[in-house]
Formats: sequence, structure tokens, C-alpha cells
Amino acid sequence: MRKELFKHEVTILKDTFGRLLRRHAKTNLKKLIKKTHPADLAIVFRYFNDDEQTQIFELMQSSDHTIEFLVELDDTLIQKILNIKSAKRVANLIQNASTNDQSYILGFLQEKQAQSVIDLLNKEEQEEIEEIMGYPEDSAGSMMATEVFTLYQNTTCGDALKTLQDQQDAEMVFYLYVTDEDESLVGVASLRALATTQADILLKYIMEKRVHSVRPETDQEDVAQIVAQYNYLAVPVIDSDNRLLGIVTVDDVVDVIREEATEDFFQMAGAGKDREILLKSSWENAKVRLPWLFASWIGGIVAAYIIGKYEHMLESIIALAAFIPVIIGMGGNIGTQSSTIVVRGMATGRIEIGNEIQVLLKELKVGLMLGALYGIMLGLFASFRFISADPMLGLVVGLSICSSMLLAAGVGTFTPLILRKLDIDPAVATGPFVTTSVDILGVLLYFMIAGLLLTI
Repeated sequence: MRKELFKHEVTILKDTFGRLLRRHAKTNLKKLIKKTHPADLAIVFRYFNDDEQTQIFELMQSSDHTIEFLVELDDTLIQKILNIKSAKRVANLIQNASTNDQSYILGFLQEKQAQSVIDLLNKEEQEEIEEIMGYPEDSAGSMMATEVFTLYQNTTCGDALKTLQDQQDAEMVFYLYVTDEDESLVGVASLRALATTQADILLKYIMEKRVHSVRPETDQEDVAQIVAQYNYLAVPVIDSDNRLLGIVTVDDVVDVIREEATEDFFQMAGAGKDREILLKSSWENAKVRLPWLFASWIGGIVAAYIIGKYEHMLESIIALAAFIPVIIGMGGNIGTQSSTIVVRGMATGRIEIGNEIQVLLKELKVGLMLGALYGIMLGLFASFRFISADPMLGLVVGLSICSSMLLAAGVGTFTPLILRKLDIDPAVATGPFVTTSVDILGVLLYFMIAGLLLTI
């Protein structure tokens, strides 16, 4: 119900914008832009053509609302609308944004234009932005907020509350980060603990000394895993001297989880890893998927070659051909299932280094149980359907599908585990790679078993 309601609201909003654009009602458009939530505006923005997008963006002023809109906007659309704007226009839009939002937006500009925008900002902002943009892409440093509120450990709770009231721009003040005389991070206190403690108690007596922190070069997936595991609202980023550089907040982590999951699913399906693939042209889509499908094509050629080598079997017992699609399909399905479970387990931390053999054995047991079940069912079907054929046909088909599913479960599990050992993204193991290899091995096994058990 809520989903239908949301779709209805978006449709109404889109039609309203379209009507005002056709009438060139700039005043009403400005009012509508201000009233529309930035996240909703980012969704509606996708439905406009290039000219309409330009018209709407020209009406936006430098404000928190515009910054939130840009942060919510699809990557491809940010690149498209900002790369055609002057450096002065972009600098004016982002001048009051937080440093991490500024660096995020500038990351979509061409290098020369981004530098021109940075040169127009004040010197302090320039240094902070260049520092953040200097960290590796998709790292904790590249996404951290630097406007962090810290307190000295010998500050009383009463003084801390008074100081906190003056920190309007501080990020995520639910957590109060506590430092020592060397400005090193020594603890963290919750706002609740601060508000419920007597005013004369020092912070060092109420703070939690065990702080989970990350370095600026830590991968964003590792940061997301910490937040998910411990249910934190923010994670501090520290340097080699334990000084607080910034924090990564939960709202950014949610985006990371969504982006990484989308990227993994695309790779597993053999559609590349571009999260904005739906906004790309048909040619760009085809170009990304071409190499993955080529791997499947090669696998199909190999499978066809194997079938051709056993052509004499098919001529002698034509019923063998009827079960090739079932054996290939069942093996491919269970192989993809196993690899998806393993890749997801590694992404969520459920599969750690050291328990790979346990995971492999478990999936092999699953493959054996399912293979035995479907082998018996298909073997009985083959025996009753092709009564006039060789009496061993049912056994051949049953053993083949059981062996194929057992092998497929092993390949689907083993491949991503090996790729992780080789420091290759395990998500690429699924889809075309696993299904293609399983198809080839499944067909080969089928004809080998048939050659051993059938009288041809």
C-alpha cells in the first residue's frame, strides 16, 4: 500500500513540474522546488529530459536543500548537469556545504574544472577538501565528515552540555568524542549519559574507553561492517597518532551498503558493476555486458563440441538428448545458488578466513542431498517415459543429475573462496563463469556415465 502511495505521489509531482515547465512559471517552480523534499526531487529529476533538467537546476539557489538534492541525485545525472556549469556557479552552490559533501560533489567533475572550483573557495576549505580527495576512492577518509565535536576528558558534564549548545554545525552529536591533552582520542560518551549525569562529574568517568575506530584508508565496506555489527550511529576516523580526523556517519554507511550490494548483484549477474547502468545508453549497456556474455558463448561452443564428440551415443539412444537441458539447468541453478550464498556470506562477514573447508563441505552435502532427491525423481521418470529404451537409462540419468548438482555446488562454493585468496573480487565468480563451467562439466559427466553404463 505504501509503495503504491509513493508511486502515486511521484507521478503527481512529476506532472506538476511538467505543467509548470510548459507554462514557464519560474516563480511557481521555485516555490515547488523549495517545498519538495530533496530525495523526492532527485527521483522526479530522472524523468525529465535534458532541457527540463537544465531549466530546473538553473532555478536552484545555494542552500542546504540544493546540497541535499545533489547528494541524493544519481551519479550519472550529477556528472551531466555539473560538468556543463561554470566553476563559479558550482562554487557558489557548494560554498556552505560540509567538507565531505563538497568533496563528494567535486569528485564527479572533470579534474580541471574541479580544481577551478576549489580555487574559488576559501583557503581553509581548500585544504580540507584536498585532504579528503587525496584519500583512496571508497575509503573511510573519502567519506568522513570533518566537522566533529570533541571535548577534553577533564571537562565536567555541566560544562560539556553548555559547550554543546553552541555547536550548531557539529556532525552526529549523539556521540561525544573525548580527547586527552595530546588531542588523542581516548573515549566516547553518549548524549544520554551526559544528560543524565551530575554536572560536576568529569567526562573521563562516564566515557567508554574502548572505541572502535578506523584509519582513513580503511575500505568503506569494512566501515559498513563495523556499523552493522555494533549498531553504531558513527565511526571515528583516526590517524597514526590516534588523533581524530573525522567520523563516518550511519547515513553514509547505509548508502555504502546499498551501493556495494547493487554492485555485487550486477557483477554476479554478469552485467558489470556500474550502479548507474539503468541511466546509461543502450550502447554503453551492451559494451559492459559483451565480455561476460562472450564467456558464456565460449562455454556454449565447448559444450556443443562435447555433445558432437558423443554424437554416436545420441544416434543410438535418442532419449539421451531429452535430458541434456535438465542436467545443464539444474546444475547451473544450484551452482549459482551456492556461489551467491558464499559471496553474500563473505560480504556480511559470516564466512571468515579459516572456515572455508567447513563451508565447502556443507554446500557439498546440500548438493548431494538435492542431487540424490532429483536424481531418483528424474531416473524414475526416464524409466517410465522411455520404457523401450535401455533399462539402464534411468540409472544413467539419475547418476548424471546427482553428480552434476554435487559438482555444481562444489564449483559454486570453491570458486569465490579461491578468488578471495587471490585478492580478486569474489562477486565476479558467479553468473557466467560458474554456470558456463558447470554446463561443460555437467555435459561431459553425463556422456561419460552413459558410455560406462549403456550398451551402445
